[in-house]
Amino acid sequence: MSLSFPLYLNPSFCCNYQFVPPKSCSSSIRKSGEGGSSSSRAGSMKEASAVCYKKFIDFALEETKVHTHLATSPLQKKFNSLMSMDARTELQMLSFEAPKVRLLRCLSIEGNDGMQVLDFAVFPKPEFDLPIFCANFFTAASTNIVVLDLNPLHAVTDRDDYKEKYYRHLIPLGLKYAEAWLELMEQATEEIDTSEIVSNREAQHRYLMWRAEKDPGHRLLRRLVGEALAEEILRSFLFNGVQELGSKTFLDYFPEYRSDSGTINEKRSMIGKSFENRPWDTEGNFLGNSLRWIMAVN
Repeated sequence: MSLSFPLYLNPSFCCNYQFVPPKSCSSSIRKSGEGGSSSSRAGSMKEASAVCYKKFIDFALEETKVHTHLATSPLQKKFNSLMSMDARTELQMLSFEAPKVRLLRCLSIEGNDGMQVLDFAVFPKPEFDLPIFCANFFTAASTNIVVLDLNPLHAVTDRDDYKEKYYRHLIPLGLKYAEAWLELMEQATEEIDTSEIVSNREAQHRYLMWRAEKDPGHRLLRRLVGEALAEEILRSFLFNGVQELGSKTFLDYFPEYRSDSGTINEKRSMIGKSFENRPWDTEGNFLGNSLRWIMAVN
């Protein structure tokens, strides 16, 4: 279970919302299908989105520098920029590290057809029990999706202490987006218990294995740069750590995805559940059974 703001989505849950960036670049959210649209409006939204995505990256980096020292990651040398196979789409990559951050990275994609993608994430070092922070933006001619997500390393539904640690303090900070994560980072103390470090490392590795295998962006990357390079970007940059943080396989973590032949079941449904409102109370108790469910394909 994760804390997703401002849409309050559960982890791996997805629903379509429209991101309408005003001139000030402060985000507003509306559901897809609400209100009319025209070609001129769509064009201005594409333009504004491109500007806003860059401003989001600049703001995120500058705000992070206020709280910690950022250094360029060794990944930056290999993963920086490239063009798609048809030379019509540019991919830009940035990566950093910090005393408590194993990897802060972002991938921005800009196509000449108005498509804009931003995938921004911060992965803590295993010595610090911090949630993984992700911000994902997608803009096309008729669709705009925004997901901001805080993903605790361990299952809050199984551990009352973890529920107390995150929900009681994070939910009131939901509207502050990334600032909620930076405040947590400043307060985090380094873990000295080896078993806790190992547990944190495995929890992050499990998350990375899931994303590297099932991330919905795989299809887009494969179309832009080919299967081999898409796989390298996913496993070595976007979800760096799948090889470094552990040796377990995807099926070790998610045996329910094993097909009869012993391989990963690619045809298994990726349908999840989304909520129009946050499906937990202020103490982290799940309220899903009393809310209306919305089905959406990831």
